[in-house]
Amino acid sequence: MRQALFTGAAPNVSDAYTINGQPGDLYGCSSKDTAKFSVASGETILLRVINAALNQELFFSVANHKLTVVGADAAYNKPFTTSVIMLGPGQTTNVLLTADQSPGRYYMAASPYQTAQNAAFDNTTTTAILEYESAPCSRFSSKPTLPRLPAYNDTATVIAFTNQLKSPSTVEVPTEIDENLFFTVGLGVVNCNPSPRCQGPNNTRFAASMNNISFVPPRRTSLLQAYYQNIPGVYTTDFPPVPPRQFDYTGNVSRALWQPIFKTRLYKLKYGSKVQIVLQDTAIISTEDHPIHLHGYQFYVVGQGFGNFNPGRDASKFNLIDPPLRNTINVPVGGWSVIRFVADNPGVWLMHCHIDSHLTWGLAMNFLVENGVGASQSIESPPADLPRLPKELVNLDKRVQSMQNAFKHLKSSRCDEPVQWFGSDKIRLFGYTCTGSDITRTVAHAGQLGGAGLERHTCWELRFY
Repeated sequence: MRQALFTGAAPNVSDAYTINGQPGDLYGCSSKDTAKFSVASGETILLRVINAALNQELFFSVANHKLTVVGADAAYNKPFTTSVIMLGPGQTTNVLLTADQSPGRYYMAASPYQTAQNAAFDNTTTTAILEYESAPCSRFSSKPTLPRLPAYNDTATVIAFTNQLKSPSTVEVPTEIDENLFFTVGLGVVNCNPSPRCQGPNNTRFAASMNNISFVPPRRTSLLQAYYQNIPGVYTTDFPPVPPRQFDYTGNVSRALWQPIFKTRLYKLKYGSKVQIVLQDTAIISTEDHPIHLHGYQFYVVGQGFGNFNPGRDASKFNLIDPPLRNTINVPVGGWSVIRFVADNPGVWLMHCHIDSHLTWGLAMNFLVENGVGASQSIESPPADLPRLPKELVNLDKRVQSMQNAFKHLKSSRCDEPVQWFGSDKIRLFGYTCTGSDITRTVAHAGQLGGAGLERHTCWELRFY
């Protein structure tokens, strides 16, 4: 990812996938160290399956064995049986496996589920081995049986699996909604001049956003600390509740909508408010399945579908009886998911795509859930020994903002690459990077910089003392 952040291109494709740290013997380089799991005939075992990959959704199956799904994302579900499951990065699924086959050796295997068009990916299969303790010695010299895994783009299998997930019984789903939100999720690009830092499609840099806001994480203090200690200038609370511009989200999207803006914007929720969020995939660059994760909460997934969400048509199909409880939901490729929850956990909570490159590019936002009434509905005080931010840094954002105003004239076709805080005693002027030679200026305040006659620079660096 470090290289990708420098070049603006997609990250390198992985060399292999692993199960419990081992690629498996299909790669030809790790057969001696392939993970093995021993099982007795007739016993039932629990497998806790976790997708720990950074950038890839994965199918998982065990040859000749059925998997009974009993839980996902640390919540129970109505048990159902399947031969394959799919997990996005960070998702977990608990399955029961009964050793009811002829004693022998069977591959456990995982392979990619890939939906983005024309995107490079690692189309290989990682394996482990399920070994029956009573298997005859001759079976250990032969190749294990390999499961039949879905094709890498088999969305029908993914939807069939997802649709079977339901809560074990009737649940209390919020019905009278206080906050009805609509968030687009997807990729984007930033236009820039040809250079080593502009190696994305057609001399651009990859970006990602929710509601066209590409999240810029704070570099000097956490959002929660800034909120709790009333540190100004770290964030704003004007994240849009709906897309700033409506468009055909899964159709042919105008190029004018491909470039997001880069901000640290939060959305404020009152304690106890009942929230519904429509998560809508977009066709900017490509439609894609996005595993969206919300920190601090579990939520009910009341509906999913393809195309653009239509409340008049789609809301009538919501499952308000026994929807699954999740903390990460796959927004279908070219489709939408709708989630509901009660905002009863005060604090600042990140919602983001669990594909690591997408998060790094800015596919994220934060909720600021206000305190309720009394100590039980309020954020706990930080520990007494929590270091406080130096006064010099508390006032720093005001100085940065004044410099942004002083250098608004720099925003042009040659100075449009978003940059962020770096280093402990340095700041780059937020919002712009120019091309050419480096320059450093030592300043006391923005007014001394002026800006007349500036040459083109690779970065405008402001160093404070």
